[in-house]
This record gives sequence, structure tokens and C-alpha cells, in this order.
Amino acid sequence: MRSGVLNAAELRLGNMKSILFTFLLAIPTYTAFNNTASPFTPGTAHTLKISEASAATKWTAAELERANTAKNVKYLSAEEKKIIFYMNLVRMDGKRFFDTYFQQYIDEHNLKMKQYSNYREVRVSRNDPYYRGLEQDLKDVKDLGLLYPDETLTYVAQQHGKDMNKRNLAGHNSSDGRTMVDRIKKYYPNHGMAENLAFGFSSGLANVSLLLLDKGVPDLGHRKNILNKTLGINIVGVSIQPHPHFKYSATIDFVAIRNLKIPQ
Repeated sequence: MRSGVLNAAELRLGNMKSILFTFLLAIPTYTAFNNTASPFTPGTAHTLKISEASAATKWTAAELERANTAKNVKYLSAEEKKIIFYMNLVRMDGKRFFDTYFQQYIDEHNLKMKQYSNYREVRVSRNDPYYRGLEQDLKDVKDLGLLYPDETLTYVAQQHGKDMNKRNLAGHNSSDGRTMVDRIKKYYPNHGMAENLAFGFSSGLANVSLLLLDKGVPDLGHRKNILNKTLGINIVGVSIQPHPHFKYSATIDFVAIRNLKIPQ
């Protein structure tokens, strides 16, 4: 999806103007912030039904801290860290994430879309089948394994994001013809792996929420990647890069590491 800086005619939800890519590969060998209740500084909380501050109050400080596995890394930006943070929250408790941070995103997105004449088309409706489907899917998501940042995998994601920016690409294949599998297996051969790409947003919450909503994607591949529990994915590389056509791209690469030593 393109960001709100574009004109209303270019904003579409549920078609190819809303570009989200997914690729999932299962290799046969493998069947926080500080200790406060609000990990981020609220912005326009007074204008929203569900603000960041109120969303955070539905989680304990310990839960927010646990989800924030990227808090100490130096190679990720604040928004890239938030991508991992929010993916961990939804894997910890899908229903609670849907009722808190996802609602915050819907309110923020719809508020921004009110400036466009086709607001009813570009807003996220709570009656939409994809919205209702996500609500149903997240009801039973509980205590999935956490995702931990990985510097090597982040390098892979960064290089792909930079390549897409330089060559004005939007897909899983690199300009030299390499696939996602080619890029990742160079560093992590014989592992389960997956990749999500999203376009148009620099916000961690927006990227995660849109990938979960997966509007216009029949197989819900992005949602399935984030909530995957069969590959054993546990490390992730994240990169938000500028993009000449969509303004931003977000590349999220996942890998399953057997017997991962949990970073301290």
C-alpha cells in the first residue's frame, strides 16, 4: 500500500495498489523498552479511540519487556525494533493484540484517511471480511515462540531493501536474479525460512498491522508467516528502506534455528 502522501486516486485497499508480498519455504529437515506500562511516547492519543498509552495498559510491564527482544541492539532503528516488538506481542497473545494495538492502528489509519475524498474506500472497515477473519484467527493465538533479532539476517534484509530502492523493484527477487531462498541460504542453509515485504509505511505498527490484515491476499501468507508455528522460526532480520515509488519498503526475513541460544 502507498503512504498517505500520494493523492487519493492512488490509494486503494484490497487490490494491487496495496502491495504486500509473501514467500514461505519449509525445508524438509525442519518439520523492551523500559519497565513502564507504556513503551512508546503517545502521539495524538487524545484524538483516538484506542491510544498507544491505553493499549499499553492492557499489558503488564513484564510482558512488554519480554516482547521487546530487540531493545539493546545497535543495528536496528526504533521503528525496526517496533516491528519485532509488535510481532512478538501478537504471538504472545493474539486476541489481546487485536483488542489493543491493532485497534490503535485502525483508529490512526482511518483518522489519516479522512483527508481523502474516497475515505470510505481507503479506510479499514471493522465490517470487512479480512478484519473479521483476523479477529477470528487471533482468538486462539497464545504463547507462540518469541522472535529474536539477528544481525546477519538484518544485513540480508537491508541489502534487499537497498536493491529495491536503487532499482525501483517491488518483489522477492533481487536485481541479479537471486530469490529470497538464495539470499538467506547463503548464511543459513538447510533451515526453515520465510519473508514478508510491505510497501508504503515507515511505522512499525503500520507494517505489522497491514501484514496481519493481509487485505486482498487470498492465501493470507503474510499473516501466516508472522503467526507461523510449524517451521520453528525464531530469528528475524528487519529493514525499513526508502523506495522511489512507494516511499518506503519493509523487508522482514525469518529463519528457524534449532536449539537457538537465547540472547541475553
